[in-house]
Amino acid sequence: MAQKNNTTVKDIKYYQKKFWKVFFYGFGGIFLFFLFASWGLFGAMPSFEDLENPESNLATEIISSDGVTLGKFYNENRTAIKYKDLPKSLVDALVSTEDERFYEHSGIDAKRTLGAAAKLGSNGGASTITQQLAKLLFHGEGSKFLPFRMIQKAKEWIIAIRLERQYTKNEIIALYFNEVDFVNGAVGIRSAAKVYFNKEPRDLTIEESATLVGMLTNPSRFNPKRFPERSLTRRNIVLGQLVRNHHLEESAKKILEKKPIVLDFHPESHLDGTATYFREYLRDYMKNWVKDHKNPDGEEYDIYSDGLKIYTTIDSKIQEHAEEAVIEHMKNLQEEFWIQQKQNKNAPFVNISDAETKKILDQAMKNSERWRILKEDDKTDEEIIASFSKKTRMTVFTWKGERDTVMTPLDSIRYYKHFLQAGLMSMEPQTGQVKAWVGGINYKYFQYDHVGQGARQVGSTFKPFVYATAIEQLGMSPCDTLLDEPFMIRKGRHHVTEDWEPRNSDNKYRGMMTLKRALANSVNIISAKLIDRTGPEAVVDLTHKLGVSSEIPVQPSISLGAVDITVHDMVAAYSTFANQGVYIKPQFISRIEDKNGAVIYEPVPESHDVLNKDVAFAVIKLLEGVTEGGSGERLRTEGGGSGDNRWTGYPYMFRNPIAGKTGTSQNQSDGWFIGMVPNLVTGVWVGCEDRSAHFKSITYGQGATAALPIWGYFMKKCYADESLLISKDEFERPENFSIKVDCYSAPSHTTEQDSTDIEQNTDEFEQ
Repeated sequence: MAQKNNTTVKDIKYYQKKFWKVFFYGFGGIFLFFLFASWGLFGAMPSFEDLENPESNLATEIISSDGVTLGKFYNENRTAIKYKDLPKSLVDALVSTEDERFYEHSGIDAKRTLGAAAKLGSNGGASTITQQLAKLLFHGEGSKFLPFRMIQKAKEWIIAIRLERQYTKNEIIALYFNEVDFVNGAVGIRSAAKVYFNKEPRDLTIEESATLVGMLTNPSRFNPKRFPERSLTRRNIVLGQLVRNHHLEESAKKILEKKPIVLDFHPESHLDGTATYFREYLRDYMKNWVKDHKNPDGEEYDIYSDGLKIYTTIDSKIQEHAEEAVIEHMKNLQEEFWIQQKQNKNAPFVNISDAETKKILDQAMKNSERWRILKEDDKTDEEIIASFSKKTRMTVFTWKGERDTVMTPLDSIRYYKHFLQAGLMSMEPQTGQVKAWVGGINYKYFQYDHVGQGARQVGSTFKPFVYATAIEQLGMSPCDTLLDEPFMIRKGRHHVTEDWEPRNSDNKYRGMMTLKRALANSVNIISAKLIDRTGPEAVVDLTHKLGVSSEIPVQPSISLGAVDITVHDMVAAYSTFANQGVYIKPQFISRIEDKNGAVIYEPVPESHDVLNKDVAFAVIKLLEGVTEGGSGERLRTEGGGSGDNRWTGYPYMFRNPIAGKTGTSQNQSDGWFIGMVPNLVTGVWVGCEDRSAHFKSITYGQGATAALPIWGYFMKKCYADESLLISKDEFERPENFSIKVDCYSAPSHTTEQDSTDIEQNTDEFEQ
């Protein structure tokens, strides 16, 4: 019996010894495993600096002057948000669903971890919010290979504990919400709220918060856009978790769970949204800006991932009114253009041969993206050309929405050549701040910017530069008179290589007239006589001082406007008149901040004196004559159009002072109107991409019909929005003003036919 007891004692001691041996070796092994992981032996671990400033792909945000996000530059559409901007319902939904004991643990929930271990290592929802954040920040998707997954899990635990030491619970929640990918191009809660509900996170309702939190388990599976029923079920589970954790009453849950998910889906794309043309212009500007402005490490800022905030001068309301005005008029004008092209075998090109038409289409074919891609695939020119004649399925732009159709790529090129384009820029003359920028009719399909990129013939909108030169250099006034009669500048004078005899658009002459009447009616002869007196050099010099960067030939024929200038430069030049002769370079950025809110750039306005106040005001009075009784008089009309021309008149009924000028280029290829009130100058251009594509007659192609209505629509919208404070006052008259501008007789009324503005033969000028 004693021997048996001795054996039992020995066995117990043996097993005890073995147990403690296994325990200490196992514990030691686990300890060493985690220790080695923390030392980075199984792969790099984040440093203290990494934890302090976790790397994130933060989108650069483009913000309007009134605080609205216009768009973003990004690799990942993520915009950071602070905890204070998160609604309580969103935070409660997250904690209740993903980590009920979040405020009790220090990064690892032992109870949930042991529960997961008891289920043979299945995930079982063991990861805390902090662990999920560690995974999102530092190693991404877990490995499917168990040994690697164990290493990742160990690193995840260690990082989670370090994060808990580094950040408060609220900061961890904010970091987590900023990192989560909600699919559909929405990374982070701010982008998700915008994409799915078109809201800021703080404005989310309880059920909307529950919908977004419900996506976290598997964003693709519970995507409310693709799987609304599945997402609804998941949302209601989250609502149940809110009840379970005493954040929601059962009665309220029963009401909310009966509600459908109502999305206001706004996917954020570089091609869509507000101010698309401006955003692209800004992107090009920023590509150069980063070369001259380095971050604290001496490296270039990355506009796609450094989370910059670019505060612009664009006013979101004015921008919206501008875009609406362009669309409202252009879709109507385009309808008339289609009607007029039906009988044109070379449509949309006018007065050119079949060979010239083919040349235009061939060039467009070689400039196309399709040609570039096929060329990179080593296709021969013959193979590529043949492919352009094969019918294919495609989606095309129409004014009634995108349309799926079948046509050849060559036919699609000709189709798009039909579309009239537009450019509009609006600027505050006293500050140079650009308030609206519309570079075309639809950025997704037409990516050429007709404000800052495309220079077009300006027609009669150039004439005020000639008149300003005459007033400044010759001491003339708007009330001085000249004789409208046949006129010629002989060969050799002002660099003219052949006799130049300008003519009025209607080939009529009106005799003696004031400068005010002449400009109001866009009389070519008077402009030509003025430049003959001042010399073209003086006009070119003044035009460049007004901010026009285009090359301008020193020829008297420029007085009729055969000069290519951008909308951007024309608005800046006219703004000088409204700003009492002081030129201010257009400014579209007010400041740039880094991701931490520190200001890293504030532009210094560029300005210089061009004209004295008296001369500038005299030009303003000349331009007021255009809208009082000249080619811009329709801005004062009360009735609509009549006859075949549905756009000869609009019920604008403006009664306040307006200075402006219409312009029409040769063959009606370009229609212009630049209109000014004391605190807003807006320029509008309309025309087709190719100058050979245009209206056959001046009735529709003139600036007063093609461009002026956009200005009228735009200003009506701006005036209706009283918060914008757009002026209806008179332009400020300088003290001791001495130039005679009140001529006692109103300018005579013009016909609805604006001047074609261009001399009969421009070959010499173009050379």
